Amino acid sequence: MNKKAPRILVVDDELSMRELLEYILKREGYEVSCAENGRKAIKKLEKNHYDLLLCDIRLGDMTGLDVLRASKKQNQQTIVIMISAYATTETAVEAMNEGAYDYVPKPFDNDELKHAIKKALDLKTIEHEKEVVEDELKKNLHFEKIVGNSPGMMHVYSLVLQVSKTRTNILITGESGTGKELIARAIHEQSDRRDNPFVPISCGGIPETLMESELFGHKKGAFTGAAFDKKGLFETAHTGTVFLDEIGELSLPVQVKLLRAVQEKVFKPVGSNEDVSVDIRIISATNKKLEKEVIAGHFREDLFYRLNVIEIKVPPLRERKSDIRSLAQYFLEKYSHEMGKEIAKISSYAIDLLNKYDFPGNVRELENLMERSIALSNTNILLPDSLAISLHKRRWIEGMHDRRYDLEDVPRGVFLEDILEEIEKAYIKKALECTGGNKKKAAELLGIRYRSLWHRIDKMGLEQAKRAK
Repeated sequence: MNKKAPRILVVDDELSMRELLEYILKREGYEVSCAENGRKAIKKLEKNHYDLLLCDIRLGDMTGLDVLRASKKQNQQTIVIMISAYATTETAVEAMNEGAYDYVPKPFDNDELKHAIKKALDLKTIEHEKEVVEDELKKNLHFEKIVGNSPGMMHVYSLVLQVSKTRTNILITGESGTGKELIARAIHEQSDRRDNPFVPISCGGIPETLMESELFGHKKGAFTGAAFDKKGLFETAHTGTVFLDEIGELSLPVQVKLLRAVQEKVFKPVGSNEDVSVDIRIISATNKKLEKEVIAGHFREDLFYRLNVIEIKVPPLRERKSDIRSLAQYFLEKYSHEMGKEIAKISSYAIDLLNKYDFPGNVRELENLMERSIALSNTNILLPDSLAISLHKRRWIEGMHDRRYDLEDVPRGVFLEDILEEIEKAYIKKALECTGGNKKKAAELLGIRYRSLWHRIDKMGLEQAKRAK
């Protein structure tokens, strides 16, 4: 059975625009209906189901916002994209406050509009399908703070489900900021040890001279300052789980002491001649390539194989960019609530901006950026300009040959439109220079459509570029 084509309602008071949009969208395989004003659009919405509403903000008898409200009242599942030649931050915020998925300014590039529509419809389908799978995986898992349903994370969830039923040692690998401790906690919470202690130990945060005492405890008088017996973290974790974070930071002498504890679950407190036995499950984590550390002689091979019975690799954020939207929304809700702000949504253009950044600090960096953005935001929707990415903008601007733009000038007042136009013009000129004036190749270098480049050249009055190929 063939899948039913998505139904789209186009609302615009200009006949030429309706005809253009109808022609473009029908060629893409959509079922398209049109309405010339708000009143007729609302009647159609009352009688029919539409997957997507494409509505101009200015109509003859009412505003597009009125149609948007009527659509949401009729069917919350209908995706709404607003279009207008009179785009402002205020109208964009208002439209998205009312439930619009996106806001596209005129004149728009046809391919970019088609991409926006396809992305919106695909996202709706994908989110529904992934929610079903994710619900199945998470039904019995304690993943409250782990966000993401990308293929990489779904694989991680599946591994957590499998290993949590065993007592095998686990090594969680991944870059800093990917959430390795959250994965360790999820394994513990799903295991039969969930009601017993989960003890995290930062192997890189404890001085080497104190590490043995912290792990295994000490007896009174064992060393200067040991005024009383102290129970170590391994003993504290008895019947529960020990999480050894940054395991690659341990010195070789401490690794020797740790090996017996991992191997036999037995150790001697510092200054004691008596063994202490514990029932613990050991989960380790590292952002280092431990195999290379073993080859270099920095990590014991026997300890490595004891810890790395099963490895769970947590993907970096740049390899799971489909999770950025849900992560950003999670942090938006978290910090909006903590700061007492009513910021309910982040615009798709802001998400696109986040998607263009590789986040070397991974989820931790995204969380930090969202917290800063919410703290500084004066609107109840995060738009691209609301994102506190000044440091990244600074690095980008400093890459220009023209160093006149300095973020430190902002407190004294700047003309943002002039600055952005000059930056855009400089990039276009450089791209044309690199391609010998070939605009199609220049558009590819800039990551924009050919028609979009032509429009920008015309708008900026780059007469020499107009005459280029």
